Parts: sequence; structure tokens; C-alpha cells
Amino acid sequence: MKQALHQFIGLSGLMTSNALRMKIFDRHAWLCRARHCLVAVLSLMACAGSWAEFPDRPIVIIVPYPVGGATDTLSRVVGAKLGELLKTSVVIDNRAGGSGMIGLNAAARLPADGYTMFLGAVSDIAIFAAASANTQPANLERDFTAVAGLASAPHILVVPTSISVNDMEQLIVLLKKSPGAHNFASIGVATLSQLEGTILMQTTGVDIVHVPYRGGAQALQELIVGNTSLMFLSGPNAMPHVRSGRVKILATASEQRLPLLPNVPTMAEAGIKGFSAPNRFGFYAVKDTPPKAIQHLTRALEKVLDDPEVRSRLEQQGMLPKYIAPAEFNRQTAEDFQYFSDLVKRSKIRLE
Repeated sequence: MKQALHQFIGLSGLMTSNALRMKIFDRHAWLCRARHCLVAVLSLMACAGSWAEFPDRPIVIIVPYPVGGATDTLSRVVGAKLGELLKTSVVIDNRAGGSGMIGLNAAARLPADGYTMFLGAVSDIAIFAAASANTQPANLERDFTAVAGLASAPHILVVPTSISVNDMEQLIVLLKKSPGAHNFASIGVATLSQLEGTILMQTTGVDIVHVPYRGGAQALQELIVGNTSLMFLSGPNAMPHVRSGRVKILATASEQRLPLLPNVPTMAEAGIKGFSAPNRFGFYAVKDTPPKAIQHLTRALEKVLDDPEVRSRLEQQGMLPKYIAPAEFNRQTAEDFQYFSDLVKRSKIRLE
């Protein structure tokens, strides 16, 4: 009996000890789980807090064109309002040259943190990429993603006042009377102004000779003195000469009339069907930029493009301001790349 009592006491002690250890283990496991949950919650709160404070330093916009042009103006007008909305500084970094490729290559090397955007002229970059014999380090489609579409900047078709035509119908009649006798100026080989002349030939059947110049100033001067018969260029560059009576505007290369030139018909309105020369501009970020950063920028840019003062200032630069969401602008970018690539190949344009 005494021995049985001792065995019972020993067993009871063992059971009590095991139960105590189990309670301690359960408490430890609960504390571990609670600690992990707390860490996760704090991490999420920290992440949310950091994006709530985005941006906490200046944003840089890389512009692949010189100071003073329409593209530079676009970046500064939009950048100023963007900085005001986001309560931060916006720095414009002009990296001109190479049909936009110098700026593109520079932007591609920067961190994907949302603090740098590239202002891309899609047509210029697409045409250069299709015509270039050398592979470039950066590619707009491959290495970047859209933040927002901002505006289009359609070119206009001008002729010297020495040519006795006042509309597109008269111009086409004149050009068809003497195939190969007239020429058109461009700002260089593998540029939008060259491709627009090519599109005009393909859509109307006229035969005109391409004469490339080193930049718009030289090309426009040669047009004014009558050494060339027509040219496509941006509205603001042509307007001083239009007002002075040295050149005439016949049509705009756009789907709708420009607020800057409300009385000038589009190519379609002027009877040129099938003419398409999109000239879109938008902001891009390096691939792998955090989606939260892009969302912050996109929401702000939508408000910027809705501002009446911003819209008015861009319209006076011959632009059609319009916010386009990232997914749609990525689609338009791919579409433009394909369109201009096909056109460059058909036209056998090559940059060596």
C-alpha cells in the first residue's frame, strides 16, 4: 500500500511537471506568433507611412531636348504644377542629342525609385530605333514603363508664299503636274518631318524629293527663300514666319484642329485620307519602379493635365494636352513603335 502511494505521488508529480512544461511551451509559442504578427504589422505601417510621405526629396525630369523648345516648355509647365501638388521641387535635366537617345540612355542608368522620370517623344525615339544600324544601350519599350501620357504635338504643313497654292488640293495638283520636280525639307534623316513627307507621297501618289537639313532653323530658312516647296514642322516654330507673311499653313497633321490654329484644317479635312503621323509625349519611369511611386505620380499628373492654366499654356505651344493612363499609354507606345518601324522599313531609311 505504501509502495502504491509512492508510485501514485511520483506519477502525479510527473503529470504536473509535463502539464507545466506544456503550458510554458504554449505560452512561448503564442508569444512567438504574436511577435511575428507585430513585426508584420509594423512593417506594413512603416511601408504605408513611407509611401504616404512620397516624395520626400526632389523629382528629376530628364528631357532629351535643348532648353527653350516645345518639349522643354512641356516639361517645365507640367513640372511646375506637379511640384506644387506634391509639395516638392521638380528639377528639369536637359540631355539633348541623338534624337532623344542620349537622354534615354542616361535615364535608363538611374535607380528605379520613382524619383526620376523621362519625358519621351515617342515618334522620334521609335523612328531612330528602327532606322539605326547600331543597337542602343536602352530601349523605351523594353526598359521603361509609362507613368502618364501628357500631350500630342502635331506638326503642320507649310509652303513658301512664292508658291501660288492656298490649300492642299491646289498643292497636290501642282506636285502631280511635275513629278520629281519639287522637294520637301526636313530637319534631318530619320526624323518625323522626313516620315511625314513620305506619308504624304504614299497617301496622295505625288513624287517629291527629300532634302534633309541640319536642324529646323536651316530647313525653314531654305523653305522661306523658295529652295524647297514644302515642310512639316511644329506650329510654334512656324508662327513667326506665318505672321510675317513668309510662309503659309495648309493643314495640320492631326486628327483634330489645334487650339493654336482653329481655322487651319486637318489633313483629313483637307482631303488627304489615311494620313497618320502621331507625335505623342509622355512621362516614363525605369522598369521595376515601385507601383506605389507610379500611382502617386499618375494621380498627381491627372490633376495637372486637368488644370485650365496648364492646358492653356500647352495649347499655345501648338499641343493637344490630354492625360492618358499608364496602361493605355504603354499600348499606344507599342503601337507607335510598330507603325513607325514598318514605315521606316518600307521607306528603306537607314542611319549608319
